[in-house]
Amino acid sequence: MAVYSFLDLAYEVLKVATQPLTYQEVWQAGKEDGLTDKIKTSGKTPWQSLGAQLYVEVRDNEDSRFMKVGKRPARFFLKDRATELASDAVAKIEKEESKKKEKKTGYHERDIHPLLTYFAYANPTFNRGRSIFTKTIFHERSQKSGYNEWIHPDIVGFYLPLDDWRPDVIEFNRLSDNNSLKLFSFEMKKSLTKANYREAFFQAVSNSSWAHEGYLVAAEILQDDEFLAELERLASSFGIGIIHLDPIDIDSSSILYPARVRDILDWETINKLCEQNTDFEKFLQDVKIDFESKRIHRAEFDEIVKDIRTYIREKLKIEPEA
Repeated sequence: MAVYSFLDLAYEVLKVATQPLTYQEVWQAGKEDGLTDKIKTSGKTPWQSLGAQLYVEVRDNEDSRFMKVGKRPARFFLKDRATELASDAVAKIEKEESKKKEKKTGYHERDIHPLLTYFAYANPTFNRGRSIFTKTIFHERSQKSGYNEWIHPDIVGFYLPLDDWRPDVIEFNRLSDNNSLKLFSFEMKKSLTKANYREAFFQAVSNSSWAHEGYLVAAEILQDDEFLAELERLASSFGIGIIHLDPIDIDSSSILYPARVRDILDWETINKLCEQNTDFEKFLQDVKIDFESKRIHRAEFDEIVKDIRTYIREKLKIEPEA
């Protein structure tokens, strides 16, 4: 009996598709139809394997059943259905995608804050073994006036090497350049799509200009080659990192594009934030107290949920991987 392959899945999906699909869309459609269960793979990103095989197939096999439509992103369709495609099919698809609104979810943006808190504290790729704590900044407590629409970050974070450095070294650091403190700024979104990414990104740029590292964070990020390339370009140009929080497999959450680390804090903006928001001012006061007492008072910062998977299941109504 022949092994059911990625190309078999693509063929079944594209037989009934009403328009050309990206390889990510092919995989998602196959998943919804239960076809992905037939694929025997242990890879974490099987849709990438599907994409690779489709690209090679249409490029190297003249007798392929598939055809590539468009370039960025490439979409796939069946050759024997080519006559069904209008000349402006791709243009119409892209126009509709740019209008798509954020997908409805059963949770609010603030419900994913604990996922970011867990990520910052537990994910070694991000914290490199450091204990990074976070604090939610409530926008409703800010003074709304003037040019302050995009000044308030959703979450702030900090790192102090109290457990990593010897006490004498910390004291000497304070007497010299005092660069042991690291501050982080996070702009949170439930999802990033072609419809909202520009506003979300420049909101993060505005909100994070004061910190050592600034990030745009989302639980869902459109898996589209052209879209991801644009996010990478923006991250490289403006120094804002992008983090994908994965509720399905929280420990597989990752930094898609790293932030550019700033050596100098923007004290003017920090002062303005303190004037505008009592949460932010309290955050700085608590960090100062912790530094002087050489002890982190965890109760002053966002709680690190111990059983994060139960939280995801009960609060977000998403079934995480075990």
